Amino acid sequence: MGETRIGWRTAAVAGAATVALGSGAGTASWAAYRLLTTQAGAARGMIGRDTSKPPEADGIYAPDGHEPWRTGKYADLHLMIFGDSTAAGLGCRTAAEVPGVRLAHDLAEATGQRIRLSTKAISGATSKGLAGQVDAMFVAGPPPDAAVILVGANDVTKKHSVGRSAQRLGAAVSRLHGAGSIVVVGTCPDLGSVTAIPEPLRTVVQRWSVQLARAQAAATRAAGGRIVAMGDLLSKDFRAAPEQLFSADGFHPSAEGYALAAAHLLPELLVALGQRDMATADISPRAPAT
Repeated sequence: MGETRIGWRTAAVAGAATVALGSGAGTASWAAYRLLTTQAGAARGMIGRDTSKPPEADGIYAPDGHEPWRTGKYADLHLMIFGDSTAAGLGCRTAAEVPGVRLAHDLAEATGQRIRLSTKAISGATSKGLAGQVDAMFVAGPPPDAAVILVGANDVTKKHSVGRSAQRLGAAVSRLHGAGSIVVVGTCPDLGSVTAIPEPLRTVVQRWSVQLARAQAAATRAAGGRIVAMGDLLSKDFRAAPEQLFSADGFHPSAEGYALAAAHLLPELLVALGQRDMATADISPRAPAT
């Protein structure tokens, strides 16, 4: 999810307008603004302040171990991760905890194949940044066999348009799908599960995150991708055990939280790859990216 300093104030201003909408009372509007901006300041001070970099995790993952990627190394399948800091694994202490690594390792275990993992995700990214990440992929080499995208929380805290954010995601999915990649999108998490966000600000961002997730799902399916509804699948667990599933910053998942997310993404990846394999008589490994 990345840096949220500017985003929380933006959410508060927009939220105040939402709370006061239709009241016709300047006093109510000002009170809502003061309350939510105060809460946004508190949120900035308490959560989302992890400025560390996620562990370096790219490489080749096989049933019998892991090795660094080098040009010319063989891999049966190339998995690439796009999105924000949750996609990159901010909050993880070791590479083994990073969601992309968990997916690559579990894919290797499930298929017996050598999986190359590449990460294009950037901390702090919104849906606006996906185009640049996909551009970087095309510059680096051939498209991956499978792509996973996790994005949306920063779009909410920065109060980007739900429609435009979904359109940007759909455009990225369309480019990847058109290049032959399987695309699985983990939709925006339910920010109402972030208990460190005080009420009523939490209710405001929760509502927006649910709206964005729905729009993302529609845009992804229309572009040829598959979705995993992360908010629906994870919010109950994160609300029940925040100390276990959130990292120290109170905003990003912990190792256990990432493991839970990866466990929900993996079946959709396997189904998508299985369908592709059934539709293709002979799938040759892609040429290694340089």
